[in-house]
Amino acid sequence: QVQLVESGGGLVQPGGSLRLSCAASGIIFSFYDMGWYRQAPGKQRELVASITREGTTNYVDSVKGRFTLSRDNAKNTAYLQMNSLKPEDTAVYFCFGKRDYVTYWGQGTRVTVSS
Repeated sequence: QVQLVESGGGLVQPGGSLRLSCAASGIIFSFYDMGWYRQAPGKQRELVASITREGTTNYVDSVKGRFTLSRDNAKNTAYLQMNSLKPEDTAVYFCFGKRDYVTYWGQGTRVTVSS
């Protein structure tokens, strides 16, 4: 069974940091592009960051310089380091893994940035 399990979400004050983890099982992890979407209430789903199997990263402009996406193929895990968090980063973050015609999704983890 394929599973992507996210962890690390929670409540943080503006300017704080969180690290999200996405642990994959049931796939050959190194063959998959990985990344995160996020969705806030009443807003469209937004692609936040992605990383290819080769390690090339891409970020939405609003998080550049603040978020860092990495992967550890030995641990079958992708990480999203989130620094200098802003209230507008508040959303449910969904991990994905993609290869060719197949995409898998995590269950989502909630990030709330508030004083």
